[in-house]
Amino acid sequence: MALDQQQWPNDLSAFWMPFTANRQFKKSPRMFVSADGMFYRTSDGRDVLDGSAGLWCCNAGHNRPKIVEAIQQQVAELDYAPAFQISHPKSFQLANQIIDIAPEGIDHVFFTNSGSESVDSALKIAIAYHRARGEGQRTRLVGRERGYHGVNFGGISVGGIVNNRRVFGSLLTGVDHLRHTHLPDRNAFSRGCPQHGAELAEDLERIAALHGGETIAAVIIEPVAGSTGVLVPPVGYLERIREICDKHGILLIFDEVITGFGRLGEPFAAQRFGVSPDMITCAKGLTSGVIPMGAVLSSAKIHDAFMTGPEYLIELFHGYTYSANPVACAAGIATLEIYREEGLFEKAKALAPYWEDALHSLRDHPGVIDIRNIGMVGAVELEPFEGAPTKRGFETFLNSYEAGLLTRVTGDVIALSPPLIAERSHIDQIIGIFGGVLRSA
Repeated sequence: MALDQQQWPNDLSAFWMPFTANRQFKKSPRMFVSADGMFYRTSDGRDVLDGSAGLWCCNAGHNRPKIVEAIQQQVAELDYAPAFQISHPKSFQLANQIIDIAPEGIDHVFFTNSGSESVDSALKIAIAYHRARGEGQRTRLVGRERGYHGVNFGGISVGGIVNNRRVFGSLLTGVDHLRHTHLPDRNAFSRGCPQHGAELAEDLERIAALHGGETIAAVIIEPVAGSTGVLVPPVGYLERIREICDKHGILLIFDEVITGFGRLGEPFAAQRFGVSPDMITCAKGLTSGVIPMGAVLSSAKIHDAFMTGPEYLIELFHGYTYSANPVACAAGIATLEIYREEGLFEKAKALAPYWEDALHSLRDHPGVIDIRNIGMVGAVELEPFEGAPTKRGFETFLNSYEAGLLTRVTGDVIALSPPLIAERSHIDQIIGIFGGVLRSA
């Protein structure tokens, strides 16, 4: 059923939409009015298959009764509790459940409200940690070209996506960037981790030599760089980054805002790759996108370095009004229960080979110049239109939407990452719709 016209907002101008071509959208709005399972419903009554888990976040699918009921009960019982000097039981319950599935050596959870906040929190914790242990000269941060770490000043400073940085001034000082690992000439159409590029980890040795390894507080890396177009790490790359960090006493932060909570078939990508970071940033799948919530997961050595001095003193002067919000915690607990009861991480792992074959069946379609995949995430890179970079990607996104498929467009790359409840039939439908869009372009 189409949306009653009386429900339409009478003016679209007030809302300044994020990461959106606002003028184009408001000439031809795309409105979702409901969602269930694997599908959205549009204002004109069409079903749109969710091929991107919302924005990489709806891992448990849409309209899950367990999450809905948990939120309803919690908001009626305790809608808010102060986050400073007071707490509530569910904050500790959720933290314990996260640690139960986290990589070995990760023992503590600091709650935030988004991936962007998680990143800035982790960067601050890293710098403060070194100061607490008598190495206050460690203030430098290292990110990576094409990296995406949210949109706060810390995140865009260590991030490496040009358009996210270019108009916002000089950003944080004392930040350097590793080269990215995208090598299309050598790794195009790789299945899983590409074979070439591990040597690019040595760029961290160059940066350590340039500034002095003893001045670097932390390196932050997405195990799989998502928003830049799904760049999968070369075989051995993350292991070598870990070795160099250990050599120079540098903390390693994995940004798992996208890869956390089952996207690669394990609770976290750190477990998928067998590499142990010192901190993990996460959000999105923590509540399956239902309520804003994020977290920084930390090793005991970092946490314990702050636990000194008189017990009445605040150890870390950092936090948010909505840290561990009761309603968000209830949503997180219910979400983790769904993952566990339905075996969604294991299901994603088992389905990944079918997903890989389906994606790579698009290889010979018009305009396709690369396909990348790992776990339940993938990307189809398209040849840009001459003189109009990103236009082909945007048009493909629009055409896919009109054909009944939600995708994620980033430049001339279309990313796909369906909810983990997906069945083979949904994958067939995603590839069928998207393949038809490519052929008709």
